[in-house]
Amino acid sequence: MSDDVLFTPFRVGDVLAPNRVLMAPMTRSRAIEGRVPSPLAARYYAQRASAGLIFTEATHVSPDGVGYPNTPGVHTPAQIEGWRAVTDAVHAAGGRIYVQLWHVGRISHPLWQPDGALPVAPSAIAPAGEAWTPEGMKPFVTPRALALDELPGIVAAFREGARCAKEAGFDGAELHGANGYLLDQFLRDGTNKRTDAYGGPAENRARLMVEVAAAVAEVFGPERVGVRLSPWGNFNDMADSDPRHTFTTAARLLAPLDLAFLHLVERVETEDPVAPAIREIFSGALIVNGGYDAETARAAIASGVADAVAFGVPFLANPDLPTRYRLGESLNTPDRGTFYTPGAKGYTDYPALDL
Repeated sequence: MSDDVLFTPFRVGDVLAPNRVLMAPMTRSRAIEGRVPSPLAARYYAQRASAGLIFTEATHVSPDGVGYPNTPGVHTPAQIEGWRAVTDAVHAAGGRIYVQLWHVGRISHPLWQPDGALPVAPSAIAPAGEAWTPEGMKPFVTPRALALDELPGIVAAFREGARCAKEAGFDGAELHGANGYLLDQFLRDGTNKRTDAYGGPAENRARLMVEVAAAVAEVFGPERVGVRLSPWGNFNDMADSDPRHTFTTAARLLAPLDLAFLHLVERVETEDPVAPAIREIFSGALIVNGGYDAETARAAIASGVADAVAFGVPFLANPDLPTRYRLGESLNTPDRGTFYTPGAKGYTDYPALDL
């Protein structure tokens, strides 16, 4: 057995991951008509099957959860079939793959919405900036606040997305509770000004996230489900008056569900990280992500702060990233100009080591 902590197996729920170099979720905007994963996606993910665990790009659970061009969904028969080709390819290559379930909330535009409706959110607060639309960049609109009796429908959409993902052959699911999308919008007080049972104190603001996690756990089993959180993230015009309290509260309320993992987007250089406090609250695996390299990942795992580290751009440009880290080899340079462009260039054409 390796004495390199990156290459010791660890348990994520009831899955034994062979290493602690995980692939973080990354939007690649290459879905084809019907928001179906392209045939190239099967090759892209299978190339990276040596990851301890793969998290897919964010994948919307319903038509009103869309906010970007060419992102995939997991709520139609064609999408299920598209994803089945991906999971089959990853499994054939010996890998493990979890879907990331997503609803963008206010980070959308009527041009994406069914019947040109307003995007939905916890409260009618427009984000600063511009939305991607089919007609180019346009200012964000003020979203429509979801009514109390609509929230069971949001939970049901995530449950159905999980059911479709399980049918497509995924090993488990991660809820996208980070980066300013719908579940994060409910959690943080900068975007949630509700006065009902889903607003006010952090316990209320976490309620929808907990309900969604419980619903998805009914489908996959809690041992195959986790949640991604971004305590300090300001992407998509996000803010919270007390992130430490908000996110430790969320972890405390998620803990009784016995989920497999929490996945924290918290940069390696964060001076006062929340991860240690969450570690004390949550007994499942703790995955961290944000600017790590091989050495800082080893340090985080060896210190006990994290069980594993998820890598984004390094995995995008290096399909054999675990091998490169194990051997101390140099990394390919990512081509940022092709992160979100169609086709194989910058997607499936990064070379692996010639061993």
